[in-house]
Amino acid sequence: MTILVTGCKGQLGSEFRKIASYSSDYQWIFTDYDTLDISNENDVIEFFQTHSIDICINCAAYTAVDKAEDDYDKAHNINTIAVGILARCCKLHNTVLFHISTDYIFDGNNDTPYTETDIANPISVYGKTKAEGENVIKKSGCYYVIMRTSWLYSSTGNNFVKTMLRLAEDKHSVNVVNDQYGSPTWAFDLASTIMFIIGRNADKEIHEIFNYSNDGIISWYEFANAIFRISGKNCKAIPITTEEFGAIAARPKYSAFNKNKIKSYTGLSIPFWRDSLIKCLEELNRK
Repeated sequence: MTILVTGCKGQLGSEFRKIASYSSDYQWIFTDYDTLDISNENDVIEFFQTHSIDICINCAAYTAVDKAEDDYDKAHNINTIAVGILARCCKLHNTVLFHISTDYIFDGNNDTPYTETDIANPISVYGKTKAEGENVIKKSGCYYVIMRTSWLYSSTGNNFVKTMLRLAEDKHSVNVVNDQYGSPTWAFDLASTIMFIIGRNADKEIHEIFNYSNDGIISWYEFANAIFRISGKNCKAIPITTEEFGAIAARPKYSAFNKNKIKSYTGLSIPFWRDSLIKCLEELNRK
């Protein structure tokens, strides 16, 4: 079985490269923008014609939430148009598309964790383009698994954990939003769960949406303080409001996931967020 991973230089794509380094069960193809522009339909068509691909894991995305407010075209091109191109090619070649979506497709007005059947109502350009990406997949007729995740972090790339560690090097305190609630996700845990689903779904006939994050619901402020305590940094988070922080794009105030569906489907236990954070910080210390 051959697996194509797009956006292989990002946080999640890097986890699949690690998995490929010790897994001999699959043939792997890794691409990023410099080797395959997934928004160029002719290039993608030719790539699928040249390679026999059983699974396509699309890790490519425009994730600059604030920049997207002034750059709709680029966000739409990567998060919607390119996704449609991949979905159509997957349909034509009987390839299963695994696509990574986001909690930002929701408005954050819930007071209970979001399920897979809750109606999307994004409040930012980023969220809108990701929601549109989900829709083009469902309309394409391809086999797919849409994995919605939240607050993704890893030992590679740019993310909240690494930003907090960097700021703690020369600051004794950092202002962090305390009125947005959700769940962090260690990219390794997400990648491992996707590989489990691939392993059990040999017949390919799948059309599913799953919510996935680590267990536990916290604020960004609580997350930051945990990062500082566990890493032994002499820094503390100071709670502020979303309004005080003044971000350009609106964020959902509450975006925790109900994960009963994926727990039932896989039978896997989902790690608690603090346990996964400890493992990621240990990995960073080894670098």
